[in-house]
Amino acid sequence: MAIKARLKVRTQEAADRVKNFTEVPYGYNEAEAVEEASRCIQCKNPTCILGCPVNINIKEFIRQIAAKDFSGAIKTIKQSNSLPAVCGRVCPQETQCEEKCVMLKTKQPINIGALERFAADWEAANLKPETVKIEKKLGKDGKQIAVAIAGSGPAGLTVAGELAKLGYKAVVFEALHTAGGVLVYGIPEFRLPKAIVQREIDYLQQLGVQIDTNVLIGKSYTIKDLFEMGYKAVFIGVGAGTPSFMRVPGENLKGVYSANEYLTRINLLKAYKFPEFDTPVMIGKKVAVVGAGNVAMDAARVSKRLSAVDEVHIIYRRSDAEMPARHEEIEHAKEEGIIFNLLTNPVEIIGNENGLVTQIKCVKMELGEPDESGRRSPKVILGSEFLINVDTVITALGTKANELLTTNVEGLKLNKWGYIEADPETGATSLPGIYAGGDISTGAATVIAAMGAGKKAAKAMDEYLSK
Repeated sequence: MAIKARLKVRTQEAADRVKNFTEVPYGYNEAEAVEEASRCIQCKNPTCILGCPVNINIKEFIRQIAAKDFSGAIKTIKQSNSLPAVCGRVCPQETQCEEKCVMLKTKQPINIGALERFAADWEAANLKPETVKIEKKLGKDGKQIAVAIAGSGPAGLTVAGELAKLGYKAVVFEALHTAGGVLVYGIPEFRLPKAIVQREIDYLQQLGVQIDTNVLIGKSYTIKDLFEMGYKAVFIGVGAGTPSFMRVPGENLKGVYSANEYLTRINLLKAYKFPEFDTPVMIGKKVAVVGAGNVAMDAARVSKRLSAVDEVHIIYRRSDAEMPARHEEIEHAKEEGIIFNLLTNPVEIIGNENGLVTQIKCVKMELGEPDESGRRSPKVILGSEFLINVDTVITALGTKANELLTTNVEGLKLNKWGYIEADPETGATSLPGIYAGGDISTGAATVIAAMGAGKKAAKAMDEYLSK
């Protein structure tokens, strides 16, 4: 019996999409979703669920889509995941649920992410928001028990949603003027539209979640202040937003950005719409992005869409096989004309008499034995220096913990990298009533990993508060 091929998701043509910030994949329509869902063999032991950090009942929601019970499908998903429209778009399903799919043996795993996105988008287009009635969880004083969540990224939003469903007063504090954390400031519009994130946040608010923006925990309020204000537990989900740099000469020249700053200006402050939005971003005609993770791909693809830019380079010291970005993002970048300078490492950024970037000096690399990460360690080829003419350099080399909050909480244990030590199964920290999860405890990871940590922490916080 012939195996039906995985149904590809239609996308914008590369020549068109580099001229706009509209979402690249179109997503499945109803007929396509039913066709793809019907490929699922509904195995007795659905290992795909084991690959999902939030344990969605994947087998069931796919069965429901195949049966055209789209309303049932989204209800099944939302039993485990409060952000399905987000996860269906940005989760690396290929290394999680789809990697566990039995159909992977045929090299045609079910497109679980696209089906999840379909269910979420179908709900938005066809169902009216339901009025959610939740019984409040009261303390001994007769008041609703309040919990504080620092950070409105995927970990914080998940904790808030899970605790709100249990009847707690969940209050999220966000430092920026818009909720969503990395979902709004770090991921471009063409990968995750801001309206989609807002739709998910609206759902959480329907559950009773309160979101206070422009509040920086660690400065506006300390953790101690939160307890004195009556919160019975605190979750820290502030992410890891301090950028890492190359530490090479010329890194302070004009025209050098961290990817964090660059993407925040473009995504959240809408610099790409200047002067309609009053946040300009200085960008040249030739851009170099250093790194090859998802953030690097985002920075490169954003740059390609800005009208002033003629040429965008990815500079990465290892080979194609070692690039940590999702395969889909790499392929989209290549289709869009991004130039990949692999086995290449920057050693200096060169500028002119006005302090503006003019070139980046690089060396060629070769791969040796695997390093601690399991990837082959790059070595410099002597005498291989060369120059690339650029006028903008964006460094996308990962992030570190922001010390504003973490170093000002007495007794809070941190690891050697400055991340909060938290139990991976509960999120519990060294201090009673304080929990943490997401990038602030693990270092930079995925959206769904942060959500998984949030679910575990919410369960543990409920147990702590119920004693």
